[in-house]
Amino acid sequence: MLHHRHFVGRSTFRALFMASAAVAAIGGGVLFATDVWAEPAAATAPAPFVSDRLSVEVVGQGPDLILIPGFGCSREVWRAEAERLKASHQVHLVQLAGFAGEPWTHGDGPFVQPVVDELARYIRDQGLTAPAVAGHSMGGLSALMLAQQKPELVGKVMTVDSLPFFSALFGPQATVEGARPYAEQAAAGMLAADDASFRAGQVRGAVGYSRDPLTRERMVEWSMASDRHAMAAAIRDVMLTDVRPGLATMTTPVWAPYASDADGGAPAAMADALWRQEYATLPGVRLTRVDGSRHFIMSDQPAKFAELMDQFLAN
Repeated sequence: MLHHRHFVGRSTFRALFMASAAVAAIGGGVLFATDVWAEPAAATAPAPFVSDRLSVEVVGQGPDLILIPGFGCSREVWRAEAERLKASHQVHLVQLAGFAGEPWTHGDGPFVQPVVDELARYIRDQGLTAPAVAGHSMGGLSALMLAQQKPELVGKVMTVDSLPFFSALFGPQATVEGARPYAEQAAAGMLAADDASFRAGQVRGAVGYSRDPLTRERMVEWSMASDRHAMAAAIRDVMLTDVRPGLATMTTPVWAPYASDADGGAPAAMADALWRQEYATLPGVRLTRVDGSRHFIMSDQPAKFAELMDQFLAN
């Protein structure tokens, strides 16, 4: 068993442990030129994007915004923001394979890096120009990795309640190798649990993830509909991925809102210290604490989050 005294905060660990994912259908369009004396040319739409790692649903028109969900989650976690923003932006709602009923065909193989590779391919294939990319939890980690590895493809990034090294929750001296036994134990536990005990654990844990009862219910159902091998592969990758060494040389603007909740979530001082420490070497990072919120800031503080998203997109 993991001992909670090793963590920065019990509820913080629970919340981030639940984190991340992405998946949906297709989209994008290109501008074309016509001569005033010629017949209008037919628009050439990008070919449908097909991937066994993610799908993308596209809504709206305008500058591109890619939204990536977190661990075990559906793209529906972003639905309210997508509906709000589709009048001014073309919103690309990602669904990650293996989560919330999306098929999974990769066994216990790697999860996060292949997602990052496919996000890069999606941006290139659909002809997107420097889209804004926002990800929640594991989706935030994926967005950060994408900006590190392919900075020419990304305009700016928002990482929602997401750390550049998840296992920093074990303490300031945590390393990838030190976290490896815990990552393997977490993955094995997901695979070994029967459905009843797994559901019971998800129901208990959801209280630490969100203050909103409906969001808690949806999280449980998304988890139960997820492929356990995908979840095991994802949590192993998240716990063993440390992108802090690459922060200092990043040039992509990064916004990092994080949660604080005096009643059952991460205390403000604890959250401040952790996020400042983990993002310390990232030039110009915009850290914003959202009080009265647990891990799912979008659901717990929708008005505040909408304000932050509007600021992010306007800058």
